[in-house]
Amino acid sequence: MAKCAFLGLGVMGYPMAGHLAARGHEVTVYNRTAAKAEKWVAEHGGQAAPTPREAAETAEFVLSCVGNDDDLRAVCLGPDGAFAGMGEGTTFIDHTTVSAKVTRELHEVAAEGGIAFVDAPISGGQAGAENGVLSIMCGGEEAAFERALPVMQAYGRSIRRMGESGAGQLTKMVNQICIAGLLQGLAEGLHFAERAGLDGRAVIEAISGGAAGSWQMSNRYETMLDDHYDHGFAVDWMRKDLGICLATADENGASLPVTALVDQFYKDVQKMGGARWDTSSLLKRLRAMG
Repeated sequence: MAKCAFLGLGVMGYPMAGHLAARGHEVTVYNRTAAKAEKWVAEHGGQAAPTPREAAETAEFVLSCVGNDDDLRAVCLGPDGAFAGMGEGTTFIDHTTVSAKVTRELHEVAAEGGIAFVDAPISGGQAGAENGVLSIMCGGEEAAFERALPVMQAYGRSIRRMGESGAGQLTKMVNQICIAGLLQGLAEGLHFAERAGLDGRAVIEAISGGAAGSWQMSNRYETMLDDHYDHGFAVDWMRKDLGICLATADENGASLPVTALVDQFYKDVQKMGGARWDTSSLLKRLRAMG
């Protein structure tokens, strides 16, 4: 059992930190909105800290799941940042989906203080976090990954080191690129079925066991058909992730025409008022087009 600090108690971080506590780890939490940290402590025990630094001061492992590059820098750096409170030989595990650039930048800063840094973005959605079955893609030194692995096993089912610093984030980009195309294809398929007068549920039952099947199809088709999107992974966050993918593709020369197109479709969804809708709301855009 380890002394852990968890920074960021959003829809993913809140249950992830809970799994750490349930496994017997000693957990201190920090959240920008202090009331949420106090609520977590009331449910799971442990303690809350007013700054990332204070949360990290006695921790062997500091874990983060925040919003974006700037949020990650904010919880890591500066006099109140986690790095200022971490000692030599400790490990920082970042579960935020951010750019490989900021990951490598923070990896270098951490190394100067004798701190190991593992980029470990996650996939599996809120349900995966709540059920402790996330997929985790990691980058960093092998020794750091091996130290972090038992901690991440509290909430991860598939955990793999992909390479050196930044490799986890690059793998998560591949994940988001694939999801964008899958969801647009699923939305178009369901839209076509509706216009053709078919029973959407019957169609999915017929095809989901074959080559067209996917996690998105199995887990999202019913809510899509019911026009229900107040759940899941928000469009705003998906656009943030796809922006990272497209910027990185500009740097490495990859061609992402479908990803760029779906990103613009999500922009349409935002204009419809769907910034917080689930990413499967691409069907709502097609329905609105007639």
